[in-house]
Amino acid sequence: MRTISIPSLAELPAAAAQVRAALQDYTIICFEGEMGAGKTTFIKALCRELGVAEEVSSPTFALVNEYRTAANAPVYHFDFYRLDEPAEAEQIGASEYFDSGYLCLIEWPGRVQPLLPDHRLTLTLTVTGPASRELVISSC
Repeated sequence: MRTISIPSLAELPAAAAQVRAALQDYTIICFEGEMGAGKTTFIKALCRELGVAEEVSSPTFALVNEYRTAANAPVYHFDFYRLDEPAEAEQIGASEYFDSGYLCLIEWPGRVQPLLPDHRLTLTLTVTGPASRELVISSC
């Protein structure tokens, strides 16, 4: 387990660079945190760090967005907030995405817990002030 302090939005790129280094052994990255903790904002910074050029936004209604890194590898960004049960994620082929070997960034992973692979990284964002956050990185 590792903790990164993010004192302001200006520090997001540095935190994203630290997380990028931790991604080497993981393709499933789960983002935990209360509504408004900054999960999507952090994912935007992480995608920039990975060389994603297109606009990164929350796939709240689409459930999944696909981006491309600088190396043209796909990155899948999920937001399962609106799901009532894991079967809804199954209908969009979530398990196939998770098994693809490509990076999957998952907001609200608890809503699809039975579908998640055991080998994953969890990033928990906690609000510590108006613009500050604490990021805890843990593995399963």
